[in-house]
Amino acid sequence: MKKVIILGAGQVGGIVAANLVSEKTDITVVDLNSEKLQKLSERLDLRVVVGNAGHPAILQEAGIEDCELLVAVTEKDEINMLACQIASKVFSVPDRVARIRSNEYLKDTRLSVQEMFDINHVICPEQIITDYICKLVEYPEALQVLEFANGALSMVSIKALEGGFLVGQPISNLNVHLKETESRIVAIFRNNQSVVPDGGTLIESGDEVFFLAKTQDMRNVMYEMRKMDRPIKQIMIAGGSDIGYRLASTLEADRKIKIIEPSEVRAKYLANNLKSALVIRGNETDKNLLNEERVEGVDLFIAASNNDERNIISSLLAKRLKVRKVIALIHESAYVDLLEESNIDIVIGLAEATIGSVLSHIRQGDVTRDHSLRKGAAEALEIIAHGNSSTSKCVGRKVQDIDWPENTQLGSIIRNQEVLMAHHDTVIESDDHLIIFVANKKMVPMVEKLLQVSKFHI
Repeated sequence: MKKVIILGAGQVGGIVAANLVSEKTDITVVDLNSEKLQKLSERLDLRVVVGNAGHPAILQEAGIEDCELLVAVTEKDEINMLACQIASKVFSVPDRVARIRSNEYLKDTRLSVQEMFDINHVICPEQIITDYICKLVEYPEALQVLEFANGALSMVSIKALEGGFLVGQPISNLNVHLKETESRIVAIFRNNQSVVPDGGTLIESGDEVFFLAKTQDMRNVMYEMRKMDRPIKQIMIAGGSDIGYRLASTLEADRKIKIIEPSEVRAKYLANNLKSALVIRGNETDKNLLNEERVEGVDLFIAASNNDERNIISSLLAKRLKVRKVIALIHESAYVDLLEESNIDIVIGLAEATIGSVLSHIRQGDVTRDHSLRKGAAEALEIIAHGNSSTSKCVGRKVQDIDWPENTQLGSIIRNQEVLMAHHDTVIESDDHLIIFVANKKMVPMVEKLLQVSKFHI
């Protein structure tokens, strides 16, 4: 049983723990807040330790001497970095992951934070969310855009609508329409229920469809599902948080950006550091202000303050004022479920969106990418196959001859940096990167077990 210590019982720490509890992992969570720890221990089967995660004595109490993985996700970057250094230098913990939120630590070229503090992997949630939203700006029809194989392959989730060529037709017609552009539908969710896709499955209007395609071919495949939305050119960002600032600075070169921030000090900072974005000092929940700034004419409204209540109110207000598309960033997971039935176009739970970066370092087997989907209910994995026909249940076998777990779809294979769509007669080779969609995350351990190399002949 793998022993994991999680430092921090906040949103990210809690979600990491919840993902690992069901996977035969010995988990200990450390935090200064005893109330948070108590709630976590009442909900999950794990140990808790109250104390400062940066103190060696507290780490010892948590059992760090035989810990295999340290996940430092407290609210303070400095504690996360220090804990990783202590874990490495003093206790020889082999794998150390740290959340670092401040861009000041990451962008300074004089610093090499990972080397200085012996961190195996750095997670920056703010940058992950920024990259995530920028993809949605680039592809306005998409609900999610996820990358594999260093960006060569993408998985996209869209809602199929009347007018798309494939709506009302069987999946087998997809590649007939696309001709030389090959893609693969790996999952369909209809009325929140998973539909296992095969060649005869009909796409219905309103279906949430997950498909894989080479990134360069994504536009062609999306056009099969629905009419293309017009490009996003004008964006209003409500809240000058770190994420709001990162979004504005990333997007301002090619798009017209307005950013609203109530704090005078923060507004001045934004104005001094952004190049062309217009900074407006005011309250994003002020209907009169939004009307004055002609919010109804923007292509995208992003609620990106650090306050969930403000984000929810401003998002709902923007939809009432006829904004074309609204994205709300939510910190508290409970609010994400609450907003499921709202008319907000896309609700992004920050913890859920960043959890994949942690999970890829926790999973058994050689997992290089792990994306959490549908509020954590499903996952998409990029996992490397090893071994040979004698030591592996996959290598040297045709896809159709492999005993895949229920609700699992092998969509694509990356072989020698070439993207291949998986067919029933495709033979898996050692070192292939397999892109696997798991509709029910409870099946992930079985997928990992399937890909593990045996010490004995199978």
